[in-house]
Amino acid sequence: MAGGSGTRLMPLTKVTNKHLLPVYDRPMICFPIQALKRAGIKDILIVSGRGHAGHFLELLGSGKELDVKLSYEVQEKAGGIAQALSLAEDFADGGKIIVILGDNVFQQNLKRAVNNFKKQKIGAKIFLSRVKNPRAYGIAQIVKNKIVGIEEKPKNPKNNLAVVGIYFYDNQVFKIIKTLKPSARGELEITDVNNNYIQNKLMRYEILQGWWGDCGEGFDSLLQASQLVAKTKKL
Repeated sequence: MAGGSGTRLMPLTKVTNKHLLPVYDRPMICFPIQALKRAGIKDILIVSGRGHAGHFLELLGSGKELDVKLSYEVQEKAGGIAQALSLAEDFADGGKIIVILGDNVFQQNLKRAVNNFKKQKIGAKIFLSRVKNPRAYGIAQIVKNKIVGIEEKPKNPKNNLAVVGIYFYDNQVFKIIKTLKPSARGELEITDVNNNYIQNKLMRYEILQGWWGDCGEGFDSLLQASQLVAKTKKL
């Protein structure tokens, strides 16, 4: 997912999409693509907004140079992550789908998690990471090792387990999206999708290992992600 206006990174995003900004030695969008490739997934759909959609095509082309097969969809206007995900229904073709937000950079190899999800007959899976500023994220509520809900940007967080931008869904996700109503900011929220799975006891979770960076959070997080990549040089 590579949409959004990137207002928190202005003026860097005045003339380009935030997912095309550099993180150490490559454009940000390359990290989720490479994460999927490492996990054994090479058929990848990029969903971007209208303003800079052509820039992704110019940079990445068919994906041949990255040894993946890329397809593209355009989100006509900002409608939320869930609305952007709905554009992938034909791409999923009745199967399961993995979603990675294009501004998330992380250390863990997802191959084991992907293989486990293939064995999971129904439902969804999300990843959690401990953060220093839980008020800025969707926070998972865990009771007896089970996830019972997600509270978006809570004023009084119950813990610091944030939902990161990696989501595994079965094909029911597209039916769920069609039942959603826009939030107060006029968007279809991915938290509502996840809470639907949770309410139906179809959500699993895993604590993300290693470091995780949300590059779209601000200048400091973008810099930190670059520094972490520079230190490991294995992503």
